[in-house]
Amino acid sequence: MRDAVTRSPKVPPPWFVHTAWSLHRALYRLSGGRFLWTTSNKRGWGALRLTTIGRRSGQERSVIIGYIEDGPNLVALAMNGWDEGHPSWWLNLEAQPNAVVRLARQHRRPVRARPSAGEERDRLWQRWLAVDPNLDAYAGRRSTETPVVVLEPRDGTA
Repeated sequence: MRDAVTRSPKVPPPWFVHTAWSLHRALYRLSGGRFLWTTSNKRGWGALRLTTIGRRSGQERSVIIGYIEDGPNLVALAMNGWDEGHPSWWLNLEAQPNAVVRLARQHRRPVRARPSAGEERDRLWQRWLAVDPNLDAYAGRRSTETPVVVLEPRDGTA
């Protein structure tokens, strides 16, 4: 039997994760975005609303994801609830990197997404690891590397 140090952290079952995010989105819609949003603060991370263009539909798709700040950039993990595969929002950004984010009590902000790589990815992963010490164990549950997504400010509209 593995001890508590080497044991993989428990994650809720997929049905629970999907239900929780559905509830989160519903509360966001009902409150007009005033509820359940937090900016990056002393806990080290916040939540934002990301609007992408669907890679198949061409329609706007929105999701609420966690982020950390890195200078003018926002950084998210494309983790799909620690399930296999990448989340749809990241697949959409790979196809069309221009998107829009909205943080608590702020206007829409046009961004351009890109994956981090090399030393930048390592540095940003360490920043996320400071927020969640179990990050490596969660990521170890996946067979593919978790993309660390940089959302850079851009001029213009979405």
